[in-house]
Amino acid sequence: MQVRVQEEAFLPGAEVDAFIDGKRDMGAVVTFHGIVRDTDAGLRHMEIEHYPAMTTPAIERIAAEARDRWSLGDVLVIHRFGRLAPGDIIMMVATAAPHRADAFAAADFLMDYLKSRAPFWKKEVTSDGAEWVAAKDEDEDALSRWDDMRRAP
Repeated sequence: MQVRVQEEAFLPGAEVDAFIDGKRDMGAVVTFHGIVRDTDAGLRHMEIEHYPAMTTPAIERIAAEARDRWSLGDVLVIHRFGRLAPGDIIMMVATAAPHRADAFAAADFLMDYLKSRAPFWKKEVTSDGAEWVAAKDEDEDALSRWDDMRRAP
């Protein structure tokens, strides 16, 4: 399992290649890349802040829970902070599992939890000004589907 919180951009293809390398016992790898999306207000950039002593351990706990729930061979989470423009890759999740169902479910779980429980503070800067991004009800609703869903023994 690898968790990286970094300011630097990364090359998704190179990360996927490195993640897959040597995983001869894994039948499936699922990857997801989050991209900074422009807004109706014309996003100039997004500023993402975090507290390193809190952020990496929180993401590691989320990834460990994914490993507990599904049969995974490996997990990779990369999340960026700092100033990001529309179209920049903001994060990446990769899961490797012997079977695709576990790889897909774990990646989906990670995305839901990273969006709502990873301690990042995001500010959108548009031509109208700057505004902190608030938590959304639909993100909390997305988490609730995992509450009763446990991997069968």
